[in-house]
Amino acid sequence: MFTERSLQQHNVSHPRIFNDSRRAARARLQSLLLCGVLVGIGLVWRLVPLGLPAFPLKYGGSILWGALVYFLVNTMMPRNSPKNVALVAGLVALAVECSRLFHEPWLDAFRMTLLGALLLGRIFSLWNLLAYGIGIGCAAAGDRIILCRFRLNRRP
Repeated sequence: MFTERSLQQHNVSHPRIFNDSRRAARARLQSLLLCGVLVGIGLVWRLVPLGLPAFPLKYGGSILWGALVYFLVNTMMPRNSPKNVALVAGLVALAVECSRLFHEPWLDAFRMTLLGALLLGRIFSLWNLLAYGIGIGCAAAGDRIILCRFRLNRRP
């Protein structure tokens, strides 16, 4: 077996570190793929007339957006626990929702576009914060189940 000193002499990283970085890269790729799936589902949810009642139509998209934010943050923080990722995702969602209280002509003009409405929304709503929390919580719970099932090298 290699010693730390022999690895340093030959400028080779520790095998455990190498495996950990491969796991992190795999976790990033999985999170990005989930983001793509969520974006696809969200676009269908918002743009295709599915005949859904108003309540699920409105807040289902917000739940999907919350899950998307979770997996985007997870892409940037693949070694953190789902609890920590959920906390950061919740702060991001809160910041985006609170940004709706800020009005500048250029920002309001962007919010009136389809992309602006999908990314930032148009009006502030505490109900949206609740929906984001549900989406983030479901994503974190699913992530935790996957971590425990496959015993990935992250803290559950």
